[in-house]
Amino acid sequence: MKNCLAVFILVLSFCSLDLYAQEIDTIPINTKDLNIKLKRSPLPSRQGPLNFEPVKIPPYIVNAKVNYWKTKTSIGINVNQAQFSDNWKGGGVNSVAVGGLLNWKAEYNKNNYSYVSEVILQYGKIKNKDQLQKKTNDRIFWDNKASFQLSKNWYFFGSINFESQFDKGFSYETVNGTETATLISKFMGPGYLTESIGFEYKPSKYFSTRFGTGTARQTFVLDESLFNDPDPTKPPKESVYGVDYGKTFRNDLAFQIVSAFDKDIFTNTNLKARYAMLIPYEDFGWNRIDHRLDIALTAKINRFMNTSLTGIALFDEDTGTNKIQASQTLALGLAFIFPR
Repeated sequence: MKNCLAVFILVLSFCSLDLYAQEIDTIPINTKDLNIKLKRSPLPSRQGPLNFEPVKIPPYIVNAKVNYWKTKTSIGINVNQAQFSDNWKGGGVNSVAVGGLLNWKAEYNKNNYSYVSEVILQYGKIKNKDQLQKKTNDRIFWDNKASFQLSKNWYFFGSINFESQFDKGFSYETVNGTETATLISKFMGPGYLTESIGFEYKPSKYFSTRFGTGTARQTFVLDESLFNDPDPTKPPKESVYGVDYGKTFRNDLAFQIVSAFDKDIFTNTNLKARYAMLIPYEDFGWNRIDHRLDIALTAKINRFMNTSLTGIALFDEDTGTNKIQASQTLALGLAFIFPR
């Protein structure tokens, strides 16, 4: 029994020594200040030059073209209608009014050169019960301008524009309960063709002013019947729209100023204005200066509907009056804009 106990104590001693040895072997050693040098591998090694061969990668060609043109087309249609029963005591008259607008604009910009072409076509009519049809709007306007940039805000430009109307225009009066119409205008009666060169001041994209130092305007009256007086017993008028009787056009050399403003002043609300002044060189005088102001305020209701308020103020003695002429239109209708 004593021998067995002695053997057990001896085996336990060896186990404890082994465990102690293992604990000593796992003690970390701080090598920060020790000069430890690793032995070089006795195996031979060779290092040669690295050879790189260029790889030819074919260039990737992008099939894309720069488009220097920007176009915009606006189409508007307005319809107004009123209907009353025969026993309606509130007063009123049955009526139907239709109006249309087409505005096309193309703009080209490349380096210091630019070209702008704008077309405005407007036409509207109203028909009241037991009355003659009447125009509410009628205009043809085509403006073309090419310019070359001289400095940050100044350009040298050349422009040509044409203006007339589609349909015949009448003055109306009622005699003995009967409404009569007298022809006073029609297509190319009058018609205006204006050529101009000069300098343009354009401090921003939405505002510009042209100073046409060399401007020529031709006024056309191609229908001789416009010279007839409403009273058939009287001789023809001496001149109509500045064109003398027996002639079809008149040419004026003048100084012209044209200012344009086109900007969204509020969300979905655009203000567009154009003011033109023409001062003839030959017959200069304050009463001979022609003025025209066009203003259009358009508010977008949704994708296809808008409302617009337009106004025109005109002073031109050649039209037969020495007073300011004015017109105003309020419309609600459909609008289509391309591209969207």
